[in-house]
Amino acid sequence: MSDRKQQLINDIQNLLNSYDGVNKTSINPNILEFMDEDMLISIIDSLLQQKEYAKEPDLEWLERFKKYN
Repeated sequence: MSDRKQQLINDIQNLLNSYDGVNKTSINPNILEFMDEDMLISIIDSLLQQKEYAKEPDLEWLERFKKYN
């Protein structure tokens, strides 16, 4: 497995572990090694989008709160 591919798999694992209240996730690289780099990058993009969507309700709430100041 290339260093770049290993780094992408590590990045996916780190993103999964960055969610609050989620138990530590460990990915067996053998499961993901059949994927090409584009597919791994797509997974990373999807995880980043999910994190962004998860923040939106909090940001909307914060904006409503700010209106009262």
